[in-house]
Amino acid sequence: MSQEVSVNPATAVLWDPSHSEHDMITTRTLGFWLYLLSDAMIVSSLFASYLVLDHRINTAGGPGPRDVIHPVTAFWGTVLLFSAILAYGAAMVGLKRGDRRIVLAGLGGALLLGGGFLLVEGRDFAQLALQGMVPERSGYLSAFYALVLYHGAHLVFGLLWIVVMMVQVVHIGLTPHVVYRLLNLKLFWFFQGFIWIYVFSFVYLAGAVHGH
Repeated sequence: MSQEVSVNPATAVLWDPSHSEHDMITTRTLGFWLYLLSDAMIVSSLFASYLVLDHRINTAGGPGPRDVIHPVTAFWGTVLLFSAILAYGAAMVGLKRGDRRIVLAGLGGALLLGGGFLLVEGRDFAQLALQGMVPERSGYLSAFYALVLYHGAHLVFGLLWIVVMMVQVVHIGLTPHVVYRLLNLKLFWFFQGFIWIYVFSFVYLAGAVHGH
């Protein structure tokens, strides 16, 4: 069996738009786009549920948005998350140059900053739980936890994926298989930032301003 060799993504035929056949990277990236579309449908349903249950009648006499929402904490989490996305963008610059050191530095930065976001969010939820604000207390809290933690669970998976890719870049190099995995991870990682824009806007900002 022949061993894969590293490629220079900047000049590889894999990305040649004049190539007559579907290349591996394009085909597998398209398949991942289909997954993201299905995930977006789930997120949309969670948003719809939250917007319906975001009313004082659904708090069961318990805490409402003004009690649960901490916009300043969410702001710092947002700074960390989008810094992590920027770091991954730097990794993609390294990928285009075929420079493994830049790729690893960008992935490492995304890992640390994304982990910081999860620590901030985890601390916030731990405080809510200690105050008795748990999902089973009301429909509103159930919707809040489901939406925000669904996003958080995706970030946990994304961080694990980053670790795996760092190991592969070190031990395998920028082979075609590693490249398409990095590109799919880019789509996944950037998608989490896109979702967070809506979470921050419609959950945290709206909850702080228009909380019932």
